[in-house]
Amino acid sequence: MARPLLAIIPALWVATIAIVAVQNATPVSIRLLTLQSIDIPFGVLLAFGVAGGMVAAAVGLALLRLAPAKRKPQR
Repeated sequence: MARPLLAIIPALWVATIAIVAVQNATPVSIRLLTLQSIDIPFGVLLAFGVAGGMVAAAVGLALLRLAPAKRKPQR
């Protein structure tokens, strides 16, 4: 049951990003303090943000699995 759900959730995200990207082709730029990025479409920016979040979550989960499990002290 979990495997189909793991495939459906990213598929819905990709479909949502595609719809938003097509509807919002307006170029935007990111400004951080005095730095400013080039103008890129909002949908592309959103896609990079979601992809970066998925990669960060995957790396975080992998690191949590590598951490040694804490054992409860025996009485």
